[in-house]
Amino acid sequence: MYPDPDLPIDSGVDAGTSSEFDQDNYGSDIIQVQPDDASFSDEGYDDSDTSSFLSSILSEVRRGVEVEGRIYPSYGKHEYGMPMDEKELDRNDLQHRKYTLLLGDRLYITPIPDERLSNSNARILDLGTGTGIWAIDMADKFAAAEVLGVDIAPTQPTFVPPNCIFEIDDVEEEWQYRAPFDFVHGRDLMTAVRDWPRLISQSYTHLKPGGWIELSSTIPEVHSDDNTIPPNSGYVEAARLYFEMAEKMGAPLDAPRSWAEQMRAAGFINVEDVVYKLPMGAWARSKRLRMVGRLELAMITDGGFEAYMTRGYTQILKGNPENLQIILALARKEVKDPNNHTYVHFHVTYGQKPE
Repeated sequence: MYPDPDLPIDSGVDAGTSSEFDQDNYGSDIIQVQPDDASFSDEGYDDSDTSSFLSSILSEVRRGVEVEGRIYPSYGKHEYGMPMDEKELDRNDLQHRKYTLLLGDRLYITPIPDERLSNSNARILDLGTGTGIWAIDMADKFAAAEVLGVDIAPTQPTFVPPNCIFEIDDVEEEWQYRAPFDFVHGRDLMTAVRDWPRLISQSYTHLKPGGWIELSSTIPEVHSDDNTIPPNSGYVEAARLYFEMAEKMGAPLDAPRSWAEQMRAAGFINVEDVVYKLPMGAWARSKRLRMVGRLELAMITDGGFEAYMTRGYTQILKGNPENLQIILALARKEVKDPNNHTYVHFHVTYGQKPE
């Protein structure tokens, strides 16, 4: 079951008109490459162009732990692998725009009827809400619903829609929510969740009959349909280190491959795992996927690699931060090269609690 492509635009990113070339990007599709003789003005690979491309909601960062110049949350059951400083908040908002565009200008692909989320009794839960940007967009889209975003870090803005609420909470602890939800959403919770079956089981318990869950995340293994991954790739080595540190943290990065099975085991029905190809860099022929690649490129070159890896590499693998910077510099050089047609998989898994 694949999502309906004809739904309203939510990404806020100009990816061209419907008359321009586009294509699907499910796991079975081969992404077409931009012809060598094509000319276009929006594909800059310079850092100066990338920096001008970034925009975000900036929120106050309260307290945390500093590691190699980055600030990490000090609250939560486990040490969290991602920072919570202003640079990471910018990246979080950039990621939101990228994923919305990747999904064909949608905030989610779960086939939950709009009318279910539009009534005054509807409740939506966003796990690991980060800057709260997904929750805010959902609150704007469904103004009658109550949208609750929870995170271990207080990094959400003060001025939000009246139906949007943020709370500090660790989703790996026992949930104490006062009423059940119609929709539970969690995105990019890599290294944040150790016990996925428990989280999925708690989601089932706290959903209304007929309610839905959607989990989504990338698996940072690099792929190419035309074998253009460079020999001795810096990105491949960075990914290998990331998998190693996540495994030692008890938060393996290939967890999305097990979500569907875990949802069924918890009692969910109508479970689907939809895999998208997420291009790295602006090499795709489709303008939408080219824009997704530009957003991914901006994220990587503006500190995304460091955000994912610094704490784990220095504290878990006991690595030298200077060595890490050499590897990441090689990886950044690779993704800037439009001759390297690489991508990662983005899993979106959803299921329904029986009526």
